[in-house]
Amino acid sequence: MTASTVPPEEAYELITRNLQEVLNGQIIKDVLEKNERPLKLYWGTAPTGRPHCGYFVPMTKIAHFLKAGVEVTVLLADLHAFLDNMKASLEVVQYRAKFYECIIKALLTSINVPIEKLKFVVGSSYQLSPEYTLDIFKLSNICSQNDAKRAGADVVKQVANPLLSGLIYPLMQALDEQHLDVDCQFGGVDQRKIFVLAEENLPSLGYKKRAHLMNPMVPGLGQGGKMSASDPNSKIDILEEPKQVKKKINSAYCAPGVVEDNGLLSFLEYVVKPIQELKKNSNDCFEFFINRPDKFGGPITYTSLDKLKEDYKTEVLSPPDLKTGVTDAINELLAPIIEEYKKNPEFQEANTKGYPTVVAEKSKKVKKPKNKGSRYPGGVAPAAAAEQDGIAEATKTLEEAKI
Repeated sequence: MTASTVPPEEAYELITRNLQEVLNGQIIKDVLEKNERPLKLYWGTAPTGRPHCGYFVPMTKIAHFLKAGVEVTVLLADLHAFLDNMKASLEVVQYRAKFYECIIKALLTSINVPIEKLKFVVGSSYQLSPEYTLDIFKLSNICSQNDAKRAGADVVKQVANPLLSGLIYPLMQALDEQHLDVDCQFGGVDQRKIFVLAEENLPSLGYKKRAHLMNPMVPGLGQGGKMSASDPNSKIDILEEPKQVKKKINSAYCAPGVVEDNGLLSFLEYVVKPIQELKKNSNDCFEFFINRPDKFGGPITYTSLDKLKEDYKTEVLSPPDLKTGVTDAINELLAPIIEEYKKNPEFQEANTKGYPTVVAEKSKKVKKPKNKGSRYPGGVAPAAAAEQDGIAEATKTLEEAKI
């Protein structure tokens, strides 16, 4: 495999563009500057809840990696999903892994990113090997319970009485770097504690230290918190229908004049703008159309994200108008993916079997016998009925005693 033709400085800028943090960037520079082989990187995703619009963020970075000549592996971490206290069977998780693969391919294709060189690996294809299992034992022999718990605190689903699986999860993610034979791992900034666990402990097993790249997290639609696959109120699913998108955006938290932790403005910054730059092959471009009613100033187009933020901060731009523009932008991004889903039977099957509809069983009410009183033909007076019940119960007890 020949090295990338992109100059090292340009490649490093592409690789680290728009990231929130880089750990051990010198490792990446060394590989690029030696120019002996392409940089090898992996991004892992656990197929739990349905993917949401926040997934556009890592997709734009994957586009940057590929453009820089990086060998990118997408890990569909099925065993991690099983361990993450999601109460999904392994069979269901397998279908979810296929669903995630279809989603990722459709996402990248929709923003004009070539996927021919992208490598997909299912975690269970190598995580059940004797070598990997032995490494888990070795790592668990040098990591304390507190180390593992702290590492997974921002990633593994937290419950009052955690399962042991939540401690295994971060150890496996650290080991994946070695067993996928990469130079660096990419993920959200919520993965930082696991990345540090890997850096501090893999050398103790005789393995090299890797670089770690971290994306900022896209705020959810509520007040505070990240957009999460397990929280339906914080996110917009990739296959969300236009009417549902509009409904969710209209109910999103969006305080007038407040720019910080505004999920809608963050979506424009971390999703819409980078995708426009990719499509136009530009380092700085932005175009955002708002179909504003004439009585509020008429339609408007922003060509600067900073100007848009300033207008929102000074309340020149109102929350309803911002919501209108974001709704249209999201529906435009999702349209080609929904179209691909509708014509792809494998995609549909993975969705249906990975996320089966749970139908609650209706319990039939047991009718209580009506006490129609002693005047009803054949009826027995309440006192007499009670006496008869007592005699019947006593007779039954005597018969059982004889047995």
